[in-house]
Amino acid sequence: MKVFSVSPPNITQPIVPFLPTFRRKPVVLDDKVSRWRGVAGLIKLSPEGRLRLEWMIFYETAGNHNAYATAKHFAITPKTFYKWKKRFANGLVKELEDDSRRPKNLRKWQVSAIEECRIMKLRKAHMRWGKMKIKREYKKKYGIEISDWKVLRVIQKHNLYPDKVKAEKQKNKLKNSSKKNRIQNLEIKPEHWFLIHLDTIVIYWGNLKRYILTAIDHHGKIGYARMYTTKSSRSAKDFLFRLHYLIDADILNAQTDNGSEFFAEFEEALSQLEITHWFSRPRTPEDNSVCERFNQTLEYEWLNDSNFTPNISEFNRNLTVWLEDYNFQRPHQALDYQTPFQYLEDTLEKQQKLLPMYSTSAKY
Repeated sequence: MKVFSVSPPNITQPIVPFLPTFRRKPVVLDDKVSRWRGVAGLIKLSPEGRLRLEWMIFYETAGNHNAYATAKHFAITPKTFYKWKKRFANGLVKELEDDSRRPKNLRKWQVSAIEECRIMKLRKAHMRWGKMKIKREYKKKYGIEISDWKVLRVIQKHNLYPDKVKAEKQKNKLKNSSKKNRIQNLEIKPEHWFLIHLDTIVIYWGNLKRYILTAIDHHGKIGYARMYTTKSSRSAKDFLFRLHYLIDADILNAQTDNGSEFFAEFEEALSQLEITHWFSRPRTPEDNSVCERFNQTLEYEWLNDSNFTPNISEFNRNLTVWLEDYNFQRPHQALDYQTPFQYLEDTLEKQQKLLPMYSTSAKY
């Protein structure tokens, strides 16, 4: 048997002199408050959550761990503070978010196969009947009560509409309406030209139709109007550019209804002028009450006094005379019986700024 003797290797470690360039920097930990705010930024904490985080920071620092002093400082109840402090647990920043309000038990499809077939059969036999009529016919024919909700769900599922193209357009219209800026979400500021209301008056004259586009400033009540032969987005675009030229100032927001004239080219004009578009709710004229009141004044105080003519040029010349009287002579109750331009001049004197209504050159 062979015997091997193994000796340790003769390895000499090189001695490397200490190099200052490789000196390790000391690790400095952020304080607790900075870490909390850093985490809030990383997880993109909502404004409500950040406010609650400031409660906790105040409690740890200036509040000196006094819950009642913290609650008093932020004008909340101690019970509310203790609720969120318990959830925070001295560092769980994400727990400061509101819980989801989505129901745990959602409404599910509860239509049986037999019910679905019967509803489809009745709907195909009576394509223009509504859900309530089909519901009554279902009970009359099968002797069983059924909800109109089930009828509607089956119609929507199988697209049982007499005009499928029209139904699809209506579906897309409802889908897109949720994406619109609704005027209820705008925080209106008491400033001139912050919000302009626009609307359309339709005039029937025999077999002719004329359209008067109107606009009024929400704060200063300065009004403008002009008549057109067509109700198109091109007419609304022309009206908007004329209005902007007369005001000669930046308009921040414009409110309209959901009429077809306030889309397409009108939207392009808003983008060009950097104006945010806000919409009224469908079939809710109260959302645009300021312009509706201006329309009523135009009709009662001028239009109904035999001042209408289908001639566009003549009508707009006469309308301009009335607008001068409305803006420069007519007292306005909402402005403490000042005229709109008197109120504008008083505002400008307080702000010590000049803002002419009529400019000397056209920009568009």
